[in-house]
Amino acid sequence: MPCSSPTAPPCSGSSPASEVDTAENTDGCSRLYGPRFWYAYAASTLVTVAVAILFRYADLVTLLGGTELQLGWIVGLGMVGSLLARFSLGVAIDQQGPKRIWLGSLVVLAGTCLAHLAISRCDGPEIYLLRLLYCTSIAGVFGASTTFISTGVNISRMAEVLGILGTSGFVGMMLGTQLGDALAGPGPAERWVVDRMFMAAGLLVLGAIPFAWLATRGTHPLVKRRDPVTWETLWKYQPGFVLVVGMVAGAALSLPQAFLRPYAEFIHVPRIGTFFTVVAVTAVATRIVNRYVLQRLGLQVMVVIGLGLLALAQVLYLAVDSEWKFLLPGLPYGIGQAILYPVVAALGTATFPERYRGMGITLILAAFDVGQLVAGPAAGGLIRGSESFGLPGYPILFLASSAALIGVGAAYWWSLRKPASTTIPAQEIKTRPNIVRKCDIKSLVGVGVVCEVPVRQPITSRPRGDNSQSIAVTRR
Repeated sequence: MPCSSPTAPPCSGSSPASEVDTAENTDGCSRLYGPRFWYAYAASTLVTVAVAILFRYADLVTLLGGTELQLGWIVGLGMVGSLLARFSLGVAIDQQGPKRIWLGSLVVLAGTCLAHLAISRCDGPEIYLLRLLYCTSIAGVFGASTTFISTGVNISRMAEVLGILGTSGFVGMMLGTQLGDALAGPGPAERWVVDRMFMAAGLLVLGAIPFAWLATRGTHPLVKRRDPVTWETLWKYQPGFVLVVGMVAGAALSLPQAFLRPYAEFIHVPRIGTFFTVVAVTAVATRIVNRYVLQRLGLQVMVVIGLGLLALAQVLYLAVDSEWKFLLPGLPYGIGQAILYPVVAALGTATFPERYRGMGITLILAAFDVGQLVAGPAAGGLIRGSESFGLPGYPILFLASSAALIGVGAAYWWSLRKPASTTIPAQEIKTRPNIVRKCDIKSLVGVGVVCEVPVRQPITSRPRGDNSQSIAVTRR
């Protein structure tokens, strides 16, 4: 429950890290989980319900005469806009504050959902443009909300905070897929049914706007100042192999959203809500447990575990022949998804200073987008290509995905065993005039001068149980 302490300073989009750290308490009753957090949680839940309803996007493409290959290209090219827009969104969030980007993206998302009612063909530019706007606005919504919640939170608690906020996505996924099944009905897809799903999604997004406004009410945009070139900043602070993990995880996590519905038709299962319900319940439970497991095993170990669970889920799709058996892949998929996103986000943004936190989160989300961009056309092409040679398309897709996840997981684990030179400049060290940064310690013995020496701790030397401190300052 939120604290009502009058001494706690109000949240803002640009709160310094020191204020947030002061307000953090081990019992969770702090500014981290105050009213603003729960307003953001409600807004995120409503948006995710809308997005989950449109997991049946394949119904629209099929109704318009499209195939899995066309579905893959529509989904994949839609991610191009999201990917290209993320970097400008990251800069805008850092310079203007997340409030404007968050509210503006919600308006665009609602309009995009409702504009699908006018789509009449799947081979025209309209559906590609709307899908592009749809993906871009989702990127803006979650990029801005994630930045708003994580601003000023130290790295040791960022995975926890993002994990708790992420449970709203699983709740929304569970409710949205069940609502989508109810709106679609048991029969074949019809145009009025598909239109009803897009209308419901648009109205839900509109309902999220008041909660986003309440969460950001009274906040002030960051002070504008001249920043270095975006690409220079990204290259300077990029987290390395973590981006590859984000890409392959994004590819695997996107497959059910686009291809589970046609796969269910292929195996003659009419409903997909059971799978996403199992995923949501499992993921929420995992996020709660993760608050304690993360501190014991460390972030890097959890990455390997998450990739392994997603690889297992790909294989277990092949065991499904009825609706209730969707729980077989749903369990490891839910645990893996619950682990990977907050852990990869925390590791990926740990290399960025506080003032570039929005850009760091944007880069990690862009890595997930690249995975979705590749996965859509690749999955559709693999299915159609396999079937043209008389081979089973979906089993080959799932086995190839599992092999890719295992390969990347093994490569990441191997990279942890190598000596690393990458450091985490997560906190900027500001010196006072009376502190000597570089000095000959022997010559100063007995003089009484304070010498401050920054000691940087690498993040990838080997798995650790506690990665909460990225930079230690030794005062001698």
